[in-house]
Amino acid sequence: MIYLCFAIMVLVPYLLCGINTAIIVTKIKSGKDIRTLGSGNAGLTNTLRTQGKLAALFVLLGDVLKGVLSVLIVRFSFLWLAGIDTTVLANNMNYVAFVAALTGFLGHLFPVYYKFKGGKGILVSVAILMTVEWIPACILLGIFIIVVAITRYVSLGSCIAGGLYAPVTLVYGLLVGDPSAFINSGLGLVIGILIIYMHRGNIQRLRNHTEKKLGQKA
Repeated sequence: MIYLCFAIMVLVPYLLCGINTAIIVTKIKSGKDIRTLGSGNAGLTNTLRTQGKLAALFVLLGDVLKGVLSVLIVRFSFLWLAGIDTTVLANNMNYVAFVAALTGFLGHLFPVYYKFKGGKGILVSVAILMTVEWIPACILLGIFIIVVAITRYVSLGSCIAGGLYAPVTLVYGLLVGDPSAFINSGLGLVIGILIIYMHRGNIQRLRNHTEKKLGQKA
């Protein structure tokens, strides 16, 4: 059963988070592919700019739901099928949720359903980390909000929060005595690098002072 649990840990988050709500909502609302509109990103910010607040709300709810469910399904699978509570630090299995976070993140970025072209994963990564470890998630979310509030650049807030993903996770893990702290931080580092990589176009526009601020139309 333990091998089945590990298979679920990898496959379920990838397949579940690969369902892109921005693509679905935009298709229902306007009949168009959001990847051909605005910035071309299949995510919350581009949905807000091109489809309006109500459509963005559905994307927000969908992305949060799939991120939370992907981690919960994995945790309950280990608990019910193998009798292992991965949330108990003494079991040295907290890394399971972080692996699920990474595979879910990859599913959102590179979904098999949409020719491996998805969103940038900010909202999904926050939802997943909030389910895995809510304290570091709140710290990163707070940093993101502060940066966006000051600069009005969502992309800048995303990149800074992404860059701090690994160190915040590591410090928190060491403080609570998590035996998987370094593994979790390593997985967080991969997520952070991918977040920055997916925003490479935004970074270039920030350098050129052509990046759109929050509230500006696409």
